[in-house]
Amino acid sequence: MAGSTTQELDLSGSRIEPAEIAHEMRESFLAYAMSVIVARALPDVRDGLKPVHRRILYAMNESGITPNRPHKKSAWTVGEVIGKYHPHGDVAVYDTMVRLAQEFSMRVPLVDGHGNFGSVDGDPPAAMRYTESRLQRAAMELLRDLDKETVDFQPNYDESLQEPAVLPARFPNLLVNGSQGIAVGMATNIPPHNLGEVIDATCLLLDNPETSLEELMAVLPGPDFPTGAMIMGRAGIRDAYETGRGSLTLRAKARLEKTSTGKDRIIFYELPYMVNKAKLEEKIDELRRDKKLPDVNLVRDESDRKGMRLMVELKQGAIPQVTLNQIYKHTQAQNNFGVIMLSLVDGVPRTLTLKETLHYYIKHQEEVIVRRTRYDLRKAEERAHILEGLVIALDNIDEVIAIIRGARHDDEARVALMERFGLTQVQADAILEMRLRRLTGLEREKIETELDELREKIAFYRKLLGDEALVRNLVKEELLEVRQRFATPRRTELAADAKDLEVEDLIAEEDMVVTITRTGYVKRLPVATYRQQKRGGKGLQGVNLKDDDFVEHLFVASTHDYMLFFSTKGKVYRLKVHELPVGSRHARGTAVVNLLPFEQGEKIAAVISTKEFPADEYLLFATEKGMIKKTAMSAYANSRASGLIAINLRDTDALISVRRVRPGEKVVMVSSAGKAIRFDESEARPMGRDTTGVIGMNPGAGARVLGMEIAPERSELFVITENGYGKRTPVEEYTEHHRGGQGMATITMTEKKGQLAGMKIVMPGHELMIVSEEGVVIRVRSTDISQLGRATQGVKVMNVSDSDRVCAVARVAGSKRKAAAPGEDVADVLDEEDAGEGAALAGFDQATVVGQETLALSDEDDEGSAASAEGSAASAEGAETQ
Repeated sequence: MAGSTTQELDLSGSRIEPAEIAHEMRESFLAYAMSVIVARALPDVRDGLKPVHRRILYAMNESGITPNRPHKKSAWTVGEVIGKYHPHGDVAVYDTMVRLAQEFSMRVPLVDGHGNFGSVDGDPPAAMRYTESRLQRAAMELLRDLDKETVDFQPNYDESLQEPAVLPARFPNLLVNGSQGIAVGMATNIPPHNLGEVIDATCLLLDNPETSLEELMAVLPGPDFPTGAMIMGRAGIRDAYETGRGSLTLRAKARLEKTSTGKDRIIFYELPYMVNKAKLEEKIDELRRDKKLPDVNLVRDESDRKGMRLMVELKQGAIPQVTLNQIYKHTQAQNNFGVIMLSLVDGVPRTLTLKETLHYYIKHQEEVIVRRTRYDLRKAEERAHILEGLVIALDNIDEVIAIIRGARHDDEARVALMERFGLTQVQADAILEMRLRRLTGLEREKIETELDELREKIAFYRKLLGDEALVRNLVKEELLEVRQRFATPRRTELAADAKDLEVEDLIAEEDMVVTITRTGYVKRLPVATYRQQKRGGKGLQGVNLKDDDFVEHLFVASTHDYMLFFSTKGKVYRLKVHELPVGSRHARGTAVVNLLPFEQGEKIAAVISTKEFPADEYLLFATEKGMIKKTAMSAYANSRASGLIAINLRDTDALISVRRVRPGEKVVMVSSAGKAIRFDESEARPMGRDTTGVIGMNPGAGARVLGMEIAPERSELFVITENGYGKRTPVEEYTEHHRGGQGMATITMTEKKGQLAGMKIVMPGHELMIVSEEGVVIRVRSTDISQLGRATQGVKVMNVSDSDRVCAVARVAGSKRKAAAPGEDVADVLDEEDAGEGAALAGFDQATVVGQETLALSDEDDEGSAASAEGSAASAEGAETQ
């Protein structure tokens, strides 16, 4: 039939009109969509009501179900609304009326409910045949002056009655009670506000139409939800007020209590808007059972008529703030409210700003005042006109009586009066209907007094209609009257901006022992794992390692601290301590390549532990080719999963050391050619992150830099050759030079001793781990190694086979002294007998660092002997050891 233009008749004689199916679908859907938008889902900007709300209030008012009358069955009201104005289901109408009565849904309830109207736990209301209702006094302000032609009326659905197209709305209901609705292709979600604050903002705009948003927000700082709670931050509020769209973060209010047994309790006493308390309780309990809230012992609803009280009891020793953050993270105790300030303006849906919303409300109120004034003026003039006729009649009462007595009927008397005294028909009718008692002197005075008052009112009404400023002042006065009667204190607290809850907000802060082995295995354990021992304690076995492996980096760091891993390829990777795997005391740990995206051949060159990244602290880098670079720690405050370039390396160069450095400290670099150079850290100027640096030492042809250390006063430089010959020399014997030189001889090189293989700065009490290429590991006390002059040959430190050679050296804390590293009382945590490298290196390591011996992880077979070939020894380098 598509495309046919002929008209046909069906069997019943009805006309068939051919139509294009696509066109018909488009037109029908558009008509449906507009019907939903205009007549069902969206509120009018003027009174803040959807049609169903407006019809309920109007029907109750017309039926006399007002605050000064008894409650009436809700079923009666629902029937009245359906039968006269709203041809939809009774459930929809009743549910709407129930919400108008709920104090936890409406900031200013408009219906006074009697009976069960639901609860914040999601309990449904009782059936409409059981509940009763009437209008609230605040609702009467929305209906006030409705009988004075203040708004337009329109036919109802069957055109048998008239209903208002909008209510006078003597307060800004759209903002006060908000609105939620889903139309076709659009939705509205306007939060409720405090009535007093909204009226203050409206008055501010009445006084000055050019008021800025900042000035409006000074008196209207944000939404005010009926359930209270907190709005975190003001950015979302400002976005909503400035653009009509925004997102608010709502958070439940909670307080902490302690039981008689010392356990902590979290008490939620205000919930975010529209959050179901019973479902929240179920969710918290579900998370407790699933071990996602491991510190929760039980959850119980203790609410009563005195107020809300959702109790969450914690286990002994739990940290309340951590658990509270976890509840906010995983439940609706914290949620978002998406603001969409969409409403109908002249029947067209528009997203409005706060200022625009108030502007259209003020415009509506001005129209209401003008229309009401015109109505009052007309009524006053009509009444004054009648009174003027009565005064004329009283002035000529004898003649008026004679005319009336002489007339045969009313019409004749009316005409005679009109002709004799120049009266209108209305005045003549009023005289004819006047009772004889009005002829008394007192009644005459009343008439004259009333007439004088009416003339004053008429003059005022005419002045009002001719002065827009006077109209705006009257709107303001009437708004302030409403404020005085119905304003209540703010319920919702505006709190500081809540940053997104990150993982560390959900993790208790505690000190952990972090170990990293030479072959790249990492783990963490709580410090409490290692019990405190008295002097002479035997210690605990800490790590089961392969024969050729040992602990090279060991830290005591908080779970919230950062671990910076610097690789030999000049990149830096960052992890939080809590992101490192937790291992048992005997476990070797997890390979670092499983945690960081290392490339082929990339290894750990250095590790730094830090909590912050201050701009006035620096890291000093050193490479095999002798380059050094000093960069502020703040340059490494941000990171990527794939790592950042920490230093820009040239081809074939490799990063070998990274140290924290303070002003005035001395730097020592040693090359494999047997040379050492000592210079002040200020020789390296601060540079950016992605830079190559400057020459720190020229190792010479065929040589490489073995290491770079910070040398405090009274420290010693230990060096060892490939064939196991070594010595220690006070650093003061190395004259301070400028950077960039080849350095001074630090050991006399011979073919028998081989090239230099390693270097470390040591102090009394340190021990050294020396490793060969074949995996042989020995541990020697630094004091057992001869202290010799700078340009001497050294002594035999390690016996190395002809096919083997020394490849690495590491510091181990093995002293019998008790001391503490900066920021940590090591003795509180560690074996007194082995106070650790954190104490021994207190002069040049900036973070708390302890060796394996410090944590009583002693080699049970090692009584402090000079060598042990078993390879299960431990070592530590400090907060920035490599």
